[in-house]
Amino acid sequence: MDLTTVHPRITDYLQQYAKETPHRDAVIFGEQRITYAALEKQVTICAKALLAMGINKGDRIAVLSTPRLEFWVLFLATARIGGIWLGVNPKYTLDECRHVIGDAQPKLLFALAEFEGRDFSATVQSLMSENDCVKQAIAILDSMPGALPYPQFLKQASAVSDAALDSVTNAVECLDPALLVYTSGSTGKPKGALLSHYGLCFGALVQNELFQVDDLRLICNFPINHVGSVADTCGVVLVVGGTLVLQERFDPGLVLRTIEQEHLTLLAGVPTMLLMLLEHPNFNQTNFSSLEVILWGGAALPEQAIKRLQAVVPRLMNAYGLTETAANTIHTRPNADLIELSETVGRPNPHMPCRIVNSEGQLCAVGEQGELQFQGEYLLLEYLNRPDATRDVYTEDGWLHTGDIGYLREEGTISLVGRMSDMFKSGGYNVYPREIEILLESHPDIEMAAVVSVPDERYQEVGAAYVLAASDQALDTELLRAFCKGKLANYKVPKYFEVVTELPLLPVGKVDKVALKKRAKQQIAEVI
Repeated sequence: MDLTTVHPRITDYLQQYAKETPHRDAVIFGEQRITYAALEKQVTICAKALLAMGINKGDRIAVLSTPRLEFWVLFLATARIGGIWLGVNPKYTLDECRHVIGDAQPKLLFALAEFEGRDFSATVQSLMSENDCVKQAIAILDSMPGALPYPQFLKQASAVSDAALDSVTNAVECLDPALLVYTSGSTGKPKGALLSHYGLCFGALVQNELFQVDDLRLICNFPINHVGSVADTCGVVLVVGGTLVLQERFDPGLVLRTIEQEHLTLLAGVPTMLLMLLEHPNFNQTNFSSLEVILWGGAALPEQAIKRLQAVVPRLMNAYGLTETAANTIHTRPNADLIELSETVGRPNPHMPCRIVNSEGQLCAVGEQGELQFQGEYLLLEYLNRPDATRDVYTEDGWLHTGDIGYLREEGTISLVGRMSDMFKSGGYNVYPREIEILLESHPDIEMAAVVSVPDERYQEVGAAYVLAASDQALDTELLRAFCKGKLANYKVPKYFEVVTELPLLPVGKVDKVALKKRAKQQIAEVI
């Protein structure tokens, strides 16, 4: 890849293709088909409106939405003027929204009024009343008490000239932050990773070089708070002038129809999504002839699923990346065999230096387990408001700690064996046990809680919670489940609960998670 082709700003690619391929579909959303010229015009109007609302370089903008057209326009408009964009998942509970809004301190909050029966009016009103930083709420669709309608917001663009917008845009530099993504650590509350324009541009170009797809047509149905949504799908499509199909949620039947109707050339998802496609009754009747690549990441895909996908698509790819890397950094080869696809995450990208080191910081030999680390300007800039966490995530010589343990194989691929923290992935989402444990321990009748992951056929891993009662008070596990559902996104809620009289402990007094995980697997296997 010629690195001189990397534009300084992610929005430069929109302007490039608005000139080079103005009539090509940039975004398809339902019945709407938006060309690059039309998208650039919408982004320009939105960027001017943001400036008219007093948004300056470095200010944060929060968007509570599904992956719909307005989400992408708002991201590009915010990035164009040097703002920092934050996506908020509609599945978040009020407490989860409070944390990210309270930490990020956005000046504007854009939000859907409703989605699939959930009314967000009360959530938005609570966030507005509790955070003085939020100067205005804007209703993306339909009306919302106290919120400015989106069309009325856009009308304010008339107060800003083209010259004023160009001046602000030209002041945005490649290592300025563009995207804020909240990702948890093993200690609990999520922290905000700031990703730069360069990281988004570079990462997207590197991945396209590996895909080798000339006419990129790709669905984005990931939640907009996920790096996989903004960077690994939307950004990947934008930098090569492809066509992005936005869908508000993952629907396997709709995805299969879209593959045929829109002649998708690449399909990307977490293993749970692909398994649900394989289970759908229309899978065997779907015409996959346009698809050139199917890509997955976040967890391993069962061998039988890989074999079925190999029968319908010429190239399959497994990938590995983190929020902090702004892109997938390890991929299997385009011609990877079953072993490489099922037992490894592939080879490190030559443009993204990778090393595996032991606990002493020494390079590991082939077959020796150690921590994966990466180096490069594309990596996260910092954790917002967390200087200590930013310092700790990098080694003294500038390598990013991933917390993932793996080893190099003889043929040059890397196999993952575990995580330094207790974090696990459920349906492709990161789940951090300590966050759940803290919530459970806030219950007045619980003294201590321990959460471990157990295998699950559909979601790869799910949580199993063990709780110690604070007294003789009887604890109902269904009530505990309801307690968690009221305060956590659904993918974080443990699937299994058990009230115990004691927890296995290490000599230092900490819960022996290894022993507990082994116990959980045995118990659940017996139940199944």
